[in-house]
Amino acid sequence: MSEMVWLLLAGFIGGVLNTIAGGGSFITFPALMMAGLPPVVANATNTFASSAGYASGVIGFWHEIKTLKGTILYIAAVACLGASAGAYFLLITPNDQFQAVIPWLMLFATVLFIFGGKLYLLMRSLAGQMSSHSFIGVLSLFLALLLVCIYGGFFNAGLGIVSLSYLALAGYTNIHVMNGIKLVISTCVSIVAVLVFAFDDVIAWQEGSFVLIGTLVGGYVAARVSKRLSQSWLRAIVVCISLLITTYFFWDVYGW
Repeated sequence: MSEMVWLLLAGFIGGVLNTIAGGGSFITFPALMMAGLPPVVANATNTFASSAGYASGVIGFWHEIKTLKGTILYIAAVACLGASAGAYFLLITPNDQFQAVIPWLMLFATVLFIFGGKLYLLMRSLAGQMSSHSFIGVLSLFLALLLVCIYGGFFNAGLGIVSLSYLALAGYTNIHVMNGIKLVISTCVSIVAVLVFAFDDVIAWQEGSFVLIGTLVGGYVAARVSKRLSQSWLRAIVVCISLLITTYFFWDVYGW
């Protein structure tokens, strides 16, 4: 019972963070590992569990993105390709090797989260110098989105931040529209990855379902009240949590 409550709570917090500030996997992924799941299974299960929060967030932001059906279809197509590749790479990675790389993935996601604002501004600056209608511009944006989706299929943490950076590079400026499209990217990537993981039977459905229910509620609630919450306050909390968890993983794996 206590494990169920813990996973539900972790899912709810993760769903809120994913929708508003990003970084929900800093809560849900360690929670699944604490529940005793092997690293690869915990990562696959976390992708499954997070998908509900992404999808409910899309519903909350649908008013802002409902006119962008062409963009959504394009993103879904690239997500199928990228997420399939990323999920495949995860499945062929042995548990011990994946566990050894977890601290570095968490560190990468943490750095992305902390410096995501500067990366976002850099991408906007590059967008002003690059014509998105030229062949090079179109190809660059396609490859950027493909890499984002491959990363998301392999490791879910930090996906929202790299998605926002891609959208800035693509020339988007309305933050609410960008948050909506970010959630579309995350939803498409997670659904495709989950299908791959389910086919290989590496998802812990019971534990993942508890987290999924929490993310479903947390993601939808956060999307409805996001304009009234302090993002700076939430980001500060996520930074502290991510640094502590990343340090723990380094200590646990390498004895640092």
